[in-house]
Amino acid sequence: MNPTLILAASLLLAAPLAAAPPAEVSAVTPAAWPPVHVGEDGLALSGYDAVAYFTEGGPRLGDAVHALEWNGAIWRFASAANLAAFRANPEAYAPRFGGYCAWAASQGYIAPGDPAVWRIVDGRLYLNFNARAQMLWEQDIPGAIARGQANWPRILTVNQG
Repeated sequence: MNPTLILAASLLLAAPLAAAPPAEVSAVTPAAWPPVHVGEDGLALSGYDAVAYFTEGGPRLGDAVHALEWNGAIWRFASAANLAAFRANPEAYAPRFGGYCAWAASQGYIAPGDPAVWRIVDGRLYLNFNARAQMLWEQDIPGAIARGQANWPRILTVNQG
């Protein structure tokens, strides 16, 4: 087996919560994984404002007053202006791979993305499961993005167990 994959798997499994998927993940059958990672509350990005990553340079919690449903998830925004920007062009602001971990997508599986572990590349928002996954992803961002795109969205329907 590829030593890099073994290292990647061991690093991800050694991280907190990596060995046991969160409740919202284990409660969903692989054929029913939504195109956007959501928590039990139905929120995309754990309630963080997707537009703020671009306009404020990082995550900012959204407000239920400024919310909309898009692509099977509830999206919250910090302001009416950010809500309007998202509504006008959601694909420009929504994270790639539905907010699932970009490293995991590049490896052919899905894991939840953490809104605090992010990076904008070529005008697109990417999340990773944790800092270790992001470190691995950043070793070859163009290659990882290409592999993730080749795997997406097929990995939503593949048996993840």
